[in-house]
Amino acid sequence: MTSTIDPTATAAGASINEKLNSSRNRLASSEETFLALLTTQLKNQDPLSPLDSNEFTAQIVQMTGVEQQLMTNDLLKMLVGMSDGGLSGSVNLIGKAVTAETSQAVIADGAATWTYDLDRNAASVKYEIVNSAGSTVWSRTDASVAAGEKSLDWNGVTAAGNQLANGGAYTLKITATGSGGETIAAKPRASGIVTGVQTIDGETVVSIGKLKVPVSSITGVQSAS
Repeated sequence: MTSTIDPTATAAGASINEKLNSSRNRLASSEETFLALLTTQLKNQDPLSPLDSNEFTAQIVQMTGVEQQLMTNDLLKMLVGMSDGGLSGSVNLIGKAVTAETSQAVIADGAATWTYDLDRNAASVKYEIVNSAGSTVWSRTDASVAAGEKSLDWNGVTAAGNQLANGGAYTLKITATGSGGETIAAKPRASGIVTGVQTIDGETVVSIGKLKVPVSSITGVQSAS
């Protein structure tokens, strides 16, 4: 059975805002209560022995400090929860078969494979494989490609006839056009077993073989057979 994982960045940001709004609401409520008590205290003070202004100042400072700490604690709890859900929560993906939207593939055993979905029949589909420097190392154009799930198998040999080394990551660019010259959407993806999870530059990524993809790009998960 296939399940879908939604990107977490937007949800995490919304949760932080919700927490901060909650703290601000409590802050406003506490300030109103404090001012009401203070006003009552001033109205009922002994004219012959008025309250010391320093005491008023100390009470205001104390109230503000407590509320600021409350807001800080809420934010820290939210950030801790994000960290745990991002890395620890993704550990459950290890050993699972996943599908992720990505245009990258890594050469293994002298070859690389991409899969993609073609929205509808195309009059032509141009494939370009690009290296990390942005240079096209191989290209091909196919005519009359039917809609549906497709795959591209590449033997790792460049247009100049050079065999590229295993472990290199390459990007597939697909340009599909209809009979009228219109562009047809083609979405590359990768499928495989998750072998590891790590955080890179603050982003949680999973390893699918030699390929690393963000957790947010995963669109399906299945139990490995």
